[in-house]
Amino acid sequence: MAALASPRPYDILLVEDDDADAMLIEEAVRQRGAARSITQVSDGIAALDHLRAPGGRAPDLIVLDLNMPRMNGHELLHVLKNDEALKVIPVVVLTTSGAPADVSGAYRNHTNAYITKPVNLDDFIRAVQSIDAFFLDTVTPPRIRNDRND
Repeated sequence: MAALASPRPYDILLVEDDDADAMLIEEAVRQRGAARSITQVSDGIAALDHLRAPGGRAPDLIVLDLNMPRMNGHELLHVLKNDEALKVIPVVVLTTSGAPADVSGAYRNHTNAYITKPVNLDDFIRAVQSIDAFFLDTVTPPRIRNDRND
């Protein structure tokens, strides 16, 4: 099997509560040259705090687990795709659940790819590369503003 071409490096927000899974994902994307930077947060609330931080810049890609404490991946995906400033960020769901309701719910909320764990790391990189390359290469996401008064 031919080796995968290295994608351009992305700034990735990894929303994953399992440290072992997070380390595996980080190592895989770094070894394949797919990550310029990776920021890990452990749940949806922490992800939104990061994304909405004053002066923050949106990542190129969000890798999202579904099963997390506080705000799960389904809830976060719904918030992301209904927020004008955040909905342009591509999302790859990477989760243990292959349940039809989870898969269809994620796609209903406009996820760009859905991959189940344990994951073949080459399949994961292929999924990242398959996300509308034109979009990833040409869109400049807006700076995230914090319009709240808190």
